[in-house]
Amino acid sequence: MLSESTLQLPFGLALFDELVHGPSGQDIVRALLRWSHFVAGITWIGILYFFNVINVPLMKSLDAPTKKAVIPELMPRALWYFRWGAVITVLVGLTYYAMFIVAGDSRTAGVNPWVQLGKWLAIVLVTYAILYFLYNVPALTKDGRVLAVVIALLSLLMIAAVVYVLGNTGGAADRAGNPTYLGNKTISIGAGGGLGILMLLNVWGIIWPAQKRIIAATKEGTPPPADLARKAFLASRTNAWLSLPMLFFMGTSHGDWTLFGK
Repeated sequence: MLSESTLQLPFGLALFDELVHGPSGQDIVRALLRWSHFVAGITWIGILYFFNVINVPLMKSLDAPTKKAVIPELMPRALWYFRWGAVITVLVGLTYYAMFIVAGDSRTAGVNPWVQLGKWLAIVLVTYAILYFLYNVPALTKDGRVLAVVIALLSLLMIAAVVYVLGNTGGAADRAGNPTYLGNKTISIGAGGGLGILMLLNVWGIIWPAQKRIIAATKEGTPPPADLARKAFLASRTNAWLSLPMLFFMGTSHGDWTLFGK
């Protein structure tokens, strides 16, 4: 029996070697970046949904003494994971996007990847500057439905600009004379990642500064400024809705069909 097991051992090791492939250094970096992006993203978006689906309705049902006891304990902890989860998600995702997605597509198209990243990021930052301004227009913030329509249109314009810019690189034509462009993965992640950056800037530019003041006011037993609470709520609700197309475009970058380009 022992001799039979010994004879079978090389076959078993050979089969194991066929199934399991040792990663290279670059493979390990890619795997760690994607893993970190997934874990941080689950943390960020999970808490975002907790805030919008569970916490907002709950807080409306609590009286002032209960809020004074609950908010200073709950919100600082949740917001710590919320805001840093957002930072890690975006920074790690941006690193992966630049190193492994845009760089590869740009080499194929014969264009400079940093130029493409710069143009993409400029579109996103200009979009956020407009979005930030919208939260300061009383005619829009008074009715969340009106604001939602305006933000939806703004987001569509940003996505259209991203698709146009990344889909028209100005690179050299291929051998058949056709113009080259960046592929589906770059364009899809460009659209979804752009929405993710808007969400990150909302977290650090509006939600977190407002929540710090709201928590401090609650500890003191004074009602927070109504306009401040309203702005934080609208920014959080914006992020909840933007997360849906953001996740859609992330999915189409690895999906079963090609949405943009090749």
